[in-house]
Amino acid sequence: MTIQERDKNVVWHPFTQLKTAPLPIAIVKGEGAYFYDDKGKRYIDGIASWWVNVHGHAHPYLAKKVSEQLSKLEHAIFSGFTHEPAVELAERLLKRLPKNQSKIFYSDNGSTAVEVALKMAFQYWSNQGISKTKIIAFENAYHGDTFGGMSVGARNAFNLPFSKLLFDVIHIPVPVKGKEQETLFALKSALKQNDIAAFIFEPLIQGAGGMVMYAPEILSQLIECCRTKNVITIADEVMTGFGRTGKFFANDYLNHHSDIVCLSKGLTGGVMPLGVTSCAQFIYDAFLSDDKMKTFFHGHSYTANPTACSAALASMDLFDKPEAFENIKRIEAQHHMFLQKIKSHKALIEVRQLGTIIAFEIKTTDQTHYLNALAERITEFFIERGIILRPLGNIVYILPPYCISNEDLNYIYDSVGEFLDKQ
Repeated sequence: MTIQERDKNVVWHPFTQLKTAPLPIAIVKGEGAYFYDDKGKRYIDGIASWWVNVHGHAHPYLAKKVSEQLSKLEHAIFSGFTHEPAVELAERLLKRLPKNQSKIFYSDNGSTAVEVALKMAFQYWSNQGISKTKIIAFENAYHGDTFGGMSVGARNAFNLPFSKLLFDVIHIPVPVKGKEQETLFALKSALKQNDIAAFIFEPLIQGAGGMVMYAPEILSQLIECCRTKNVITIADEVMTGFGRTGKFFANDYLNHHSDIVCLSKGLTGGVMPLGVTSCAQFIYDAFLSDDKMKTFFHGHSYTANPTACSAALASMDLFDKPEAFENIKRIEAQHHMFLQKIKSHKALIEVRQLGTIIAFEIKTTDQTHYLNALAERITEFFIERGIILRPLGNIVYILPPYCISNEDLNYIYDSVGEFLDKQ
């Protein structure tokens, strides 16, 4: 039996209607910006393997550092114990994060990083005897698939079966160009309520929502408004962190910074699962008490796993080398040149770009977004050409590992142009 046939017998894949989906491609090897399947075909990884791979697949330095850690300490309970990789990683992250961040809480993926942030915000108020139970979030948002993450995300196909089980959230418009004042008005109106615990957002770009982009100036204003009303702000940087937007964090574009930051995806260079929720000192202080009921009762079996932390430290080492941001700026420049070339194409509603992310919104008669029928055609077209792109409905985006060559980028651009010409 082939890997695919064995897979079909025993595996349940995410975000896939398995009755109609084709058999999955069996990947047997990764190298740099490439995947290789069991038949020897090479694919360019145009989406950084679900946005996690920043330095390239099977990076020898990452493999070396993880291997070294495995021979010393593979796992350790993190309640009542600590270890060097977790402490060093926290120190190094705090040097990169906004200056108002002071403590690092570890979890194991982006959804749990968000869940931790929400629980921190709710309990911050509860520990002070203050009842604040409402969250403000953007329309169209995606913050993960845990119940808290689904609650603050858009109500859509992702979470429809669970809609009656989710807590109420005040959703405000995304401040895309031309709608900044509408968003500001909606936020100020929501902030008139006395029970707002926090405002959560994906800074500058909504990922799964369709690579929707907006300006740092308006986000800084929104954060400032929350601060004047004593409302906690949470930046979900799970996708935007680690160079994706052209700066190390999207927060680096802002004049006012969030109180809590959620990280995952690129954190370990795509090697191992790890999540981080950082917070400002005032939030941490609200949990310090002689009353043990004010403890933050949250944790995971793999909290601060030493092996995962060592992968993250190795990834940080690579970011400290000049070529990391040289590559980020190179990709940014290449994307921008292609944007200028393609932006007037008759098949496009819009093309937008931020840092190493470029997205093409294609005209379609189908009104649905994520379930748009065009998605299957897009996927098949690029797979045939040895390119892995995962469209968000009618939105195609390129979000590559930073080691991708200009030659491979141009091949992807040419293929995008070819697809658009067929529409």
